[in-house]
Amino acid sequence: MSTTQFTLDDLKRILREGAGADEGVDLDGDILDTGFEELGYESLALLETGGRIEREFGITLDDDVLTDAHTPRALIAAVNTLLGVGAAA
Repeated sequence: MSTTQFTLDDLKRILREGAGADEGVDLDGDILDTGFEELGYESLALLETGGRIEREFGITLDDDVLTDAHTPRALIAAVNTLLGVGAAA
């Protein structure tokens, strides 16, 4: 079992690095259950985010993971499942 865990801080960093942050969105606020579209991230930005997660964490994300994970909480849980660790924010 892996000891590497994907956290909300990891996700926020990768989102900012890959697609930036919409001026009207505070990624430092309570965003775990906010939809990615509400946060200003559409499918292309999420594909870039997925690619960065794959490279950094050495996993492969199915396309379904990115389309089915509508919130940061859901994406973090899916990535941690692939990493073999419990989901945590």
